[in-house]
Formats: sequence, C-alpha cells, structure tokens
Amino acid sequence: MLFSLAQWLQAHYPELGFLRVFQYITFRAVMAAMTSLLIGLAFGPWVIRKLTEMKIGQPIREYGMQTHLGKRGTPTMGGVLVLIGIGASTLLWFDWTNRFVWVVMIVTMGFGAVGWVDDWRKVVDKNPEGMKSREKFFWQSLIGLLAAFYLAFSVSENNILGVVQLCYRWVSSGFSTDLPPKADLMLPFVKTISMPLGVWGFMALAYFVIVGTSNAVNFTDGLDGLAIMPVVMVGSALGVFAYVTGSSVFSKYLLFPYIPGAGELMIFCAAMAGAGLAFLWFNAHPAQVFMGDVGALSLGGALGTIAVITRQEIVLAIMGGVFVAEVLSVMIQVSWFKYTKRRFGEGRRIFRMAPLHHHFEKKGWAETQVVVRFWIITMLLCLVGLASLKLR
Repeated sequence: MLFSLAQWLQAHYPELGFLRVFQYITFRAVMAAMTSLLIGLAFGPWVIRKLTEMKIGQPIREYGMQTHLGKRGTPTMGGVLVLIGIGASTLLWFDWTNRFVWVVMIVTMGFGAVGWVDDWRKVVDKNPEGMKSREKFFWQSLIGLLAAFYLAFSVSENNILGVVQLCYRWVSSGFSTDLPPKADLMLPFVKTISMPLGVWGFMALAYFVIVGTSNAVNFTDGLDGLAIMPVVMVGSALGVFAYVTGSSVFSKYLLFPYIPGAGELMIFCAAMAGAGLAFLWFNAHPAQVFMGDVGALSLGGALGTIAVITRQEIVLAIMGGVFVAEVLSVMIQVSWFKYTKRRFGEGRRIFRMAPLHHHFEKKGWAETQVVVRFWIITMLLCLVGLASLKLR
C-alpha cells in the first residue's frame, strides 16, 4: 500500500524525489521486518490477555512428557499474533500488483484457518486430538493442490494473461504441454543440471512440499521456542533466494532461473522474520503463550510455497533439516511400531518418544538444551543452503 502511495505522490509531486527509496525491495523488506516486530511486541500482551480471558489454554496429552503437564492451561493459538504481524506488515510494504505475494498470503491464511479450527476444537471440545486427521488433511490438500495448480503456470509466465494462455495450451494439447526450463527442479551445488518436471510433476512436487512443510513445522512445535526460530532463519534465507530469483542481474550471474516478481517475496519473508521474533519474545522458555496449529500450519505452508516459487525445494529440505528430521522420526516410529505389532504381537519403538525433540528429552536433555541445539543446527544448515548461491 505504501509502495503504491509513494508512486502516486512521485507522479504528482516530482519534488518528492526522496520517495524513490520505496522502489528498493531491500528498503521495504527492512521496514516490513521492523513493522511486524513492533506490531507483535505491541499487541502481544493484549493477545495473551484475551486468550487467557477466553480460557483458551493448551491441553496436554496424558501420555506425553510428564514434565510438560505443568504447561497445561498456558494460552495457545498465539500464532494469531504472528499472522496479524505478517498480514499487516506485508500489506503495508509490498507491491499489491504482485501475484506471488498474494498466493503466499492466501496459502498462509488458508492453512491458518485450518489450524484455527483444529485449535478451537481442542479448547472448546476439550479434545487434545483436535480436528480429525482425515478432515485436516483434506483441507490442507485442497489448499495445497489449488496453489500447486496455479504455480505450475504462474512460475512459467510473467503475467496473468500468459498464465491463462499456457493453461489453455496445456488443456488443448491433451494435458501434455511441457513447462519452460525455469520450472524444472533445481539441484543445488550444480551449475547446469536440472530435472524437467512437466505440469503433473510440478504440481505433485509443489503439493508435497507445501503440505509436507506445513505438517513438519507442526510436528516441530512441541517445546518453548523450538519451531519459531527455525522458521525465522529458514524464512530469512528463502528471502535471499527470492531476491536473487527476482533479479535479472543476480539470477543471470548466479545461474538461477529468472522469475519476474519473485523478488517481492522478500517483503513477506522479512515480515515473517519480524513477526516470528516478536512471538519468540513471549514464547521463550517459560512460554507465556503457545503458537498452536494456527501458527505452525500456516508458517510451514508459507515456507513451502516460497520454496516452490523460487525453485528451491531441495534447498528448503536442507535448511529445514530439523523439520525434516522431526516428521521423519514420527513416520519411522509409527511405521515400525505397527510393523512389529503385526509381526511379533507387540509394538516396538526406535525412538524413546516421537517427535525427535521428545526423544532427546527422554535421554535427559533439558528443554532449553534441546531448543538451543536445534537452533544451532538450523543455523548451520541455513549457511549450507546459502552457500549453494555461489558454490555451483
């Protein structure tokens, strides 16, 4: 909004030349981060107070970590604070004509709505499981598939008309039209090798990344501050990739696909980082508020969508290694338990408890040790991912 206002003022009042600074994405990204940070810090106490008054307290599973039973009743659904910061700051500072930011915003708020319903049922119905797994997966899949379908053509074309024309050619060709090379799966640390996906392959990969990342962040959100700081770090790193991908100069120099408009995603990433840091102020141990599914699902969906647009799905898996490890630990634990129960009549476990952070708690690590060490691992993985910008 402020970007459009600055353009209008410049056009009508040429003497306001200093407003040209609004044309720089980097300036607006810094301002977006500051705005969302200040919004979060200012509204945080009010949101926590309202959640407490509404008795929206976190239910704790009886079969979970016994050391966490003392957290029962702590306000949850604090992810609303993050979404408010992201939404308000992004709307203030990004170019409203940019289609990619709108897609990410819609996915983020859509997954946030799913998480809201899940959290609300946990609180109102006093059911720790919340929304049924099938119902939650259905709505996640619907949002993920719609986003994947649109991005398959949007990433390949520079404007809405081109998107419509490419989609028409795909349908009229019997669903066999190939996508341009910029829509291929990029392999990090390699200069010229990429994997053509086609429309169906692109949609399948995009769906898997968006929905998978959403659930992975949700599994990670189990300790005070554990999920939000990796989201901030990975999101900030993806903002750098968005800036490079959206720049004709940097993308050519670094051998990245040039995707016009992708650079504006840096505004969203910066707003997410600022809002995340503000939330961490209240979520640091001992937490005053929990993120809940409304925050975890939405932030994970946002990371996955940005990675798809910037063609950095593999790099996301590297930088978000903690998220990947958390969701894999659950899948391995459940699969092995079911297999051994069917084979031997008794379910057996590989980890002491899943997700992975609980395994280390069972081994005797303090909660803050697990959190900080996972932060450090994420920081190292983000540096590895950023190194792929040049090491190709």
